[in-house]
Amino acid sequence: MSIDLLIDGLPNYAKDLKLNYSTLVRQNNELTAQQLWGTVVASAIAARNGELTEAALQEAAKHLTPQALEAAKTAAAIMGMNNIYYRFLHLTSNEKYGTLPARLRMNGMRTHGVDHIDFELWALAVSAINGCGKCVDSHEKVVREKGITEESILAIVRVASVLHAIGAVLDAERVVKAEPVAV
Repeated sequence: MSIDLLIDGLPNYAKDLKLNYSTLVRQNNELTAQQLWGTVVASAIAARNGELTEAALQEAAKHLTPQALEAAKTAAAIMGMNNIYYRFLHLTSNEKYGTLPARLRMNGMRTHGVDHIDFELWALAVSAINGCGKCVDSHEKVVREKGITEESILAIVRVASVLHAIGAVLDAERVVKAEPVAV
């Protein structure tokens, strides 16, 4: 199913998500096409909803090069791992963990082959979805130092928040439509 049909088919209680999606994605003027569609892909993957991810990948393939599409998926994969690890370091009171090496492979952070700023923006979007303050701080600082404005950063985070909420609604609707389990 196309992402537009998926969004248009959201239930009435998610009307604000439809409107926000339209404003942020269909009428975007704050981000480049690569920044926007890479964020859609990375955010859909981070939202963990198969239907949304499939639709996002299908639509993004029309707007991204194969290399950029792969890089957005790489950002989601690496940050899915890093966000858990670094969120743990942030949450634990045992400071020794922060002195030990992570020993997690992150080669994709260097070998993605797209604009470094775009990759960092996608990592920031996924980190916001996954609630990792340490990673949000790190990626936000990098993109600001590279000249990205706070307005563009918030545009990325708005896209991530709407995609995440759409994934949650789709999950809820799947549960509502499911047959009751016999006990």
